[in-house]
Amino acid sequence: MISVYHFPPGTSKWNKIEHRLFAFITQNWRGKPLISHEVIVNLIAATATRKGLRVQCKLDTNQYPVGIKVPDEEMELINIIKDKFHGEWNYTISPHSA
Repeated sequence: MISVYHFPPGTSKWNKIEHRLFAFITQNWRGKPLISHEVIVNLIAATATRKGLRVQCKLDTNQYPVGIKVPDEEMELINIIKDKFHGEWNYTISPHSA
C-alpha cells in the first residue's frame, strides 16, 4: 500500500521549514561551483541549522525508462482510493485482493 499526500498548488509558502532550511543550504554552498549533481547533493547533505537540524540527501544514480505510456485499460485497473479530504491531492494505492 502506498499513500500519497500533496500540498495544494501554491502552498509551499505556508511550510516555513522549507524557507528556514533553504537559507542554511544556500549559505553552505555559497561561493562553491555547482558543477555536478554529486557536488550539489554533497553540499546539501552537509547542511545543518543552528538548532541542529541535519539534512539527509543522497543521489539516486539508478536509470529509469522514459516515455512509457500506460494504456487507459491498465490505469483503470489500479486500485486508487481517494481520501475524503481533497482526493485529487491525497490518495492511497492498494494491491488488488487475490
